[in-house]
Formats: sequence, C-alpha cells, structure tokens
Amino acid sequence: MGVSGSGKTVVGRLIATALGWTFRDADDLHPPENVARMRSGQPLTDADREPWLRALAAVVDAALASSGPGLILACSALKRTYRDRLRVADPRVKLVHLTGPEAMLRERISARVGHYMPASLLTSQLATLEPPQPAERALVIDVTDPPETLAARILEEITPPQRT
Repeated sequence: MGVSGSGKTVVGRLIATALGWTFRDADDLHPPENVARMRSGQPLTDADREPWLRALAAVVDAALASSGPGLILACSALKRTYRDRLRVADPRVKLVHLTGPEAMLRERISARVGHYMPASLLTSQLATLEPPQPAERALVIDVTDPPETLAARILEEITPPQRT
C-alpha cells in the first residue's frame, strides 16, 4: 500500500516473481469513470472508490479461497476502512506500507509514461492517507532504496522461515 509513486507496482512485481505468486495492480481495476476523473486531475471520493473496492475485495477473496499461488496486490489502500475490507480478518493477508519523501514521490510520478495518475493528485492522496496503526501490524518500508533492495527486505520480513 502507499500513495502514487511509492513503488507499489515495481516492488510488488519483484516480490510476486520471487515467490511465484500472482501479481495484480489495483490501478487496473478502476472503472473507466474513475480513470477519467483522475486523468483530468480530479481526486476520487469514497463513493467513487466503492465499485473499485468491491472489485479488489473480490480479487482478495478469490485468492484466499484458491489453492493456487498467493497474491501480491499493489493497492493504495489510503484509508483504514479500505484496508479492513481487503484484509477480511484473515491472518494470511500482510500489509506493507511503502512510504517516502513527497518530493521523491512527485518526481517519480512526473517521470512515468502512460499512467493516468497526474502528479497534481499526490497532494490529495497524502491528505487522504491514514497511515497504518500498530493494530494493523503493517510493515512500513521507506522507499528511498532501489526496488530490488526493498523487495529483498520485504521478503525477509514476510516469508516464513523454512522448516528443517
């Protein structure tokens, strides 16, 4: 989880590849109306996010019910209520919060090609963000290191030790 530009997609893909798990980017599940709003620089409301959250919850529920590989879901999950819906009180769901300096995030967003999220919306995302509370047991990762280093650090923390 994290605001735009925090590296959710890049780091998430690295982790999914390392684990042999499925990767999904929550950005791909936004309805066209939401994409159009964001592309035009309009922040989303909770009502706008509702169909997206339902779609995300369905993806998580299906992964938890499956006997297939695990799932890495790159998702902003800016509010605790959103995270609670995705976590569904299942201990297998791990929350990793990617965070970094605003200037760096803005620079990353501005450098992206082909993404609908403009850098101008970072301010509203940061204002909306409710950082995870201790009860959420989130792993908080500063994203100033290279993505490969971040992925390795996260894998160290979330991968259970091998039994001998």
